[in-house]
Amino acid sequence: MNYIAALIGRILIALLFVWSGANKLMDPTMTAQAMSGAGLPANLALAVGIFEVVAGVCLIIGFMTRLAAILLAGFTALTILFFHHDLTTMEGTGAVMQHLALIGGLLCLFAHSQMRWSYDSMRLERKAEIARRDAEARVHDAELRAAKAEGHVAGVGTATTTGRTVVTDVDGDGVPEVRKKRWF
Repeated sequence: MNYIAALIGRILIALLFVWSGANKLMDPTMTAQAMSGAGLPANLALAVGIFEVVAGVCLIIGFMTRLAAILLAGFTALTILFFHHDLTTMEGTGAVMQHLALIGGLLCLFAHSQMRWSYDSMRLERKAEIARRDAEARVHDAELRAAKAEGHVAGVGTATTTGRTVVTDVDGDGVPEVRKKRWF
């Protein structure tokens, strides 16, 4: 149940940024006016809209969740600094508190980003699976080398050489193995 709640929370936080970024992309002139009114370059409106949409989609699918969450938390903090810094009115204080709560949610996503049903967790599970498979292969190879060494030591007296081939029971199963003799 925790995973479902975390997934829904991650999607809902991300939808806020996707919606806001899409609105900025649909009407960049209004965003440019608001940015120039805050003393920022007006040509940043398109870049901000794209950033919000891309980072929001990254949160939704769980791709680079930690990076997207921390960047969006910083973005939200800058939004408070440049746009919603009026603490003298009840509406301004409410907007600041909402943005601070959003930063808190994003920091929770940053801290607990490796949750199920995300690309990041699937990538980590795949890496762990590959590492486990490689470890099993190394163990198997070591066991084979040890068995060959034991068979070689046990079969030293039973080896027969005929020209360029060696016949030895290497693995001790009673069936002689035929190998070519090395040139050195």
